[in-house]
Amino acid sequence: MASSQKSAGPPLVAARADAIPWTTISVVLSALFMAVLDSFIVVVADPSIVAGLHASAGDVQWVLAGYQLSYAVFIITATRLADLYGRRRILLLGVALFTLSSVACALSPNAGSLVAARVVQGLGAALMVPQVFAFVTVLVPAARRHSVYGAVGIVMGMATIGGQLIGGLLIGANLFGSGWRLVFWVNVPIGTALFLLAVRHLPKTGSAATRKLDVPGVLVLSAALFLLVLPLIQGQEAGWPWWVWACFAGSAVAFGSFVAVERGLERRGGDPLVPLALFRQRSFSLGIILVLALYALIYSYYLALSVTMQQGLGMSALGAGLVQAPAATAFFVFSMVASRIIPTYGRRVLEVGAIILASGYLAAGLLLVSGPRITPLLVIPALVVQSVGGGLVITPALNTVLSRVTPESAGVASGVLSTAQQCGGALGVAVVGAVFFGSFHPAAVGRVAAAGHAFAVASFGVFVLAVTAGIVVFLLPKRAAAQG
Repeated sequence: MASSQKSAGPPLVAARADAIPWTTISVVLSALFMAVLDSFIVVVADPSIVAGLHASAGDVQWVLAGYQLSYAVFIITATRLADLYGRRRILLLGVALFTLSSVACALSPNAGSLVAARVVQGLGAALMVPQVFAFVTVLVPAARRHSVYGAVGIVMGMATIGGQLIGGLLIGANLFGSGWRLVFWVNVPIGTALFLLAVRHLPKTGSAATRKLDVPGVLVLSAALFLLVLPLIQGQEAGWPWWVWACFAGSAVAFGSFVAVERGLERRGGDPLVPLALFRQRSFSLGIILVLALYALIYSYYLALSVTMQQGLGMSALGAGLVQAPAATAFFVFSMVASRIIPTYGRRVLEVGAIILASGYLAAGLLLVSGPRITPLLVIPALVVQSVGGGLVITPALNTVLSRVTPESAGVASGVLSTAQQCGGALGVAVVGAVFFGSFHPAAVGRVAAAGHAFAVASFGVFVLAVTAGIVVFLLPKRAAAQG
């Protein structure tokens, strides 16, 4: 049944050896942008949701956490479903689920229904996002992938950095008195158009090597990810109680059990959910660590920046978003630069980017502890420096992870990559968030002074993550970044 579906439709390679199917790539990149944007656009809507739904701080935390949790836990399973039943079919299902759940979010009468809709929306994102990387790996010739991954990095970076700006603009517009609901309504026309374009332009692809779903692997890995991601998301808000550490211990046991299950299935000649041989590729295993570190720092830093600008300096959601506009521009420009020079300079591009990235965070911390009162104009130059480095390292990092993955393993490798992005983001928010909020004491020294101090401490914390990412970059195979 699955094999007949996968054999239909356009072939798995481009029509010419050097051709990039930009129409198809543009469609899947739109799905990627919509999913990543929704991880960040809701951050600036928090105060409006609290006021509009009379929600508690815990409710609002779960509006964010519900999306992230279901997104992270279901990604790898979604990739295997796509291998079995076709990436086009699963992506279409994800787009439909995401769009319909966006309607449910926008119409939510209370916090409970909003959280439930966000969980379903996260499932939709999990179905969509890994197919993006899989389509790129399968459809784009290896020699041209650096250009496409440049576009992927730009889309993800712009959705990450620009999410709060777009959210601020939408909330500020307040069309028809919709307030925070507009950040969900905006997905409806985009999702509808995306679904129709996907039906028209996406080829039917899958993996002939995948014969059936590894149900035991799905259950054990889902439990492991749930036990890992839940305390990362909720630990800071809950005050790091005993159950958080129990979850971490349970997660470690579950991951160990998952490895044992997969090895046993491989010995019996079955189809493991995640072929462990993938991790024997140095570029893949180190690349996953690099992605974890990079997404940990970018997710956490922009959350700290948003809180600093809004709660510390009293800026509006739109004003806080505008602070990020120069950085978003720098990221866009240098992501384009990276995609062009990677074929020539390879790993050196990532090395330079990692050094600039770490320098930007260190400069922000040193500047803020040296005495000046924090203002938007004070932090914008450091944000721009960070984005220059981020454009040079984050964009090529995606290509590094998947550079030597075969088309048959593209789906599961993409799922592992997407899971690493989500887990890295949750890890960064948990660790750097604890550092930031632990240093933010407005009652003692005033809002502005407290925000400046907390943001300085967060900058130093993220600097450590950036240095970690830099070390991993220097350990990568020298040619991995330059390939496909």
